[in-house]
Amino acid sequence: MAAKETTTKKTVSKKATEVKTLAELQEELVKLHADNLESRKSHKQGELVNPHVLTVQRKAIARIHTAIAAAIKAETSTLKEEK
Repeated sequence: MAAKETTTKKTVSKKATEVKTLAELQEELVKLHADNLESRKSHKQGELVNPHVLTVQRKAIARIHTAIAAAIKAETSTLKEEK
């Protein structure tokens, strides 16, 4: 029997190319929540053609929440350093 080769995948994290303020992130979050609500309603009614949109929107909302948390953490750390 031949030895089985194992390959390991390296995960490459994407770097943010655009820096947004906390207010911009929160505005984008509100828009994404509204779009997601609209998509869920149309999915319940059977009108949504591509239900994969729901997954994409949910993940985008999670990414925005993560970015907001990171922005808040960075802001509080800079405030602590200034004192």
